[in-house]
Amino acid sequence: MKKKKHIIAKVIPGGIAEELELEPGDRLLTVNDQEIEDVFDYRYLMNDEFVVIEVEKPDGEIWELEIEKEEQEELGIEFENGLMDDYRSCSNKCIFCFIDQMPPNMRETLYFKDDDSRLSFLQGNYVTLTNMSEHDLDRIIQYRMEPINISFQTMNPKLRCEMLHNRFAGEALKKADRLYDAGITMNGQIVLCKGVNDGEELEFSLKELSRYAPLLQSVSVVPVGITRFRQGLYPMTPFVREDAVKVLEQIRRWQQIMLKQHGIHFVHASDEWYILAGEELPQEESYDGYLQLENGVGMLRLLDSEVTEALYRYAGDDRQVQATIATGMLAAPYLEQQCRKITDKYPNVQVQVIPIRNDFFGESITVSGLITGRDLKKQLKEKVSGEKLLLPCSMLRSGEDVFLDDVTVEELAKELEIEIVIVDEGGEDLVQAILDPPLQKKHKRRQIYEQTGSSNCGQTECW
Repeated sequence: MKKKKHIIAKVIPGGIAEELELEPGDRLLTVNDQEIEDVFDYRYLMNDEFVVIEVEKPDGEIWELEIEKEEQEELGIEFENGLMDDYRSCSNKCIFCFIDQMPPNMRETLYFKDDDSRLSFLQGNYVTLTNMSEHDLDRIIQYRMEPINISFQTMNPKLRCEMLHNRFAGEALKKADRLYDAGITMNGQIVLCKGVNDGEELEFSLKELSRYAPLLQSVSVVPVGITRFRQGLYPMTPFVREDAVKVLEQIRRWQQIMLKQHGIHFVHASDEWYILAGEELPQEESYDGYLQLENGVGMLRLLDSEVTEALYRYAGDDRQVQATIATGMLAAPYLEQQCRKITDKYPNVQVQVIPIRNDFFGESITVSGLITGRDLKKQLKEKVSGEKLLLPCSMLRSGEDVFLDDVTVEELAKELEIEIVIVDEGGEDLVQAILDPPLQKKHKRRQIYEQTGSSNCGQTECW
């Protein structure tokens, strides 16, 4: 294994590291005489109340530092590489891969497919198990790095090999057995492809996966995302209303089974299924604590609950506000419902919600997180009004005020001649963003790993 250089990039003010006079550019060598392979080792070893670290200064001087601290208290440092190791790319060629459906000439990071078990624990990414070695399994079990999020897709080994285009994909399912035997909690995902892993295949998969409950806490079923850039790829047919009704019937039947056996709903449909079927969203208790929000499971129900709770603490007044919200086609009707709650309490507040059609990726992509700056420019130019434009944080590139197509928030604001407020995920943030003056609201952005794996359908949603 090549020697890693764990270089400190930032020292947090007021932390232990600052007190020890550690500085950016210092290199962490060992913790308790053990060399650090990656962030797994570092986090595990740093949990102790007493640790000895060895640090190399830029001039080559070696410092040995004995540290007494609270259990699990952090040093207050950030490394140049968050994983403290190289990111692991995906070796599969999944028939549903969203990244393979990206148009050419976009920024390089959008084409990187991760399949890294460490990102599963750290950031909630879903892994296929095909890239997980026995050494990885050993460390997950040793360090109790849980929950691990797994893209199962199907429990039929032969079909899984075909769906992932990997002859080892079926055999990789046995790694879930080892995680289960070790008592590691898991969450699962099935990206449903019409005529491939739905119907009887989905029934078989849910039956097999139910054997892992309750350590397998949840399984989300999400529809495959289909863009207009599928030339030369496996032919995919979008689901229609009748399909969604059948999927929901199947899921509800399994929820009843699992409620009786384990007291959990276990399998969950993403919000898209309810919208496509024209059915009401389940009540909050049906989501078992919202274990799969990043897969769009319960996001709209949670938003409804949070807005209601936030407004309960507001007295209401006669303030005057005019604002516009732009969002994806999927969430637009639900945003209108939330805005009506706000305007009922604040009669002089006016909010228009504009659903944005995804011309860039294709109209079948309806989530806000895949809307580009150019589509916003084109469709809002003659429609936007009021003192501010509210946009969900899911539209932006991680860590920057930049959309997927590299259009900046500043550029969009200048084009539309309006103040733009980027709204964080919570319902309270939405209420505040509508009611507060725009200059008092700072831009916020989602802080998730941008290089979404091929195991993900690519349809995470904020609102």
